[in-house]
Amino acid sequence: MKKKILILCTGNSCRSQIAEGYMKYFANGRADIYSAGVETHGVNPKAIVVMQEDGIDISNQTSNNIEEYKNVDFDYVITVCDNAKERCPFYPSQALKFHYNFPDPAKAIGTDLEILNQFRTVRDLIKDYCKNFVEENLK
Repeated sequence: MKKKILILCTGNSCRSQIAEGYMKYFANGRADIYSAGVETHGVNPKAIVVMQEDGIDISNQTSNNIEEYKNVDFDYVITVCDNAKERCPFYPSQALKFHYNFPDPAKAIGTDLEILNQFRTVRDLIKDYCKNFVEENLK
């Protein structure tokens, strides 16, 4: 039976969207991957751009609220920011919980190139995390 993985962030617009894209890529069909936020902000266009640079299309992913998945029995819940970890509602679940506080590229300031580079940096951190997660947990 396929594992179910939920990736949580505050607005489900950048970090969790990037993580969803990489988890799907690395899991390669071995898990059902979901992402959600404690709020919904839409998928950030810069997240779409930096993922396309790495050959992964997340343009059809949607920004979802955690409430949409309250009846799904997840095997793993991964929070990718401290705010989501603190604000995430409790659901009775046997899910193993993981947490990594990635920087929020949506809060980057500077020129367009500097902001895009911050998105790339965070993308690469998330890529490494997802690759390692899949190798360790979806054998």
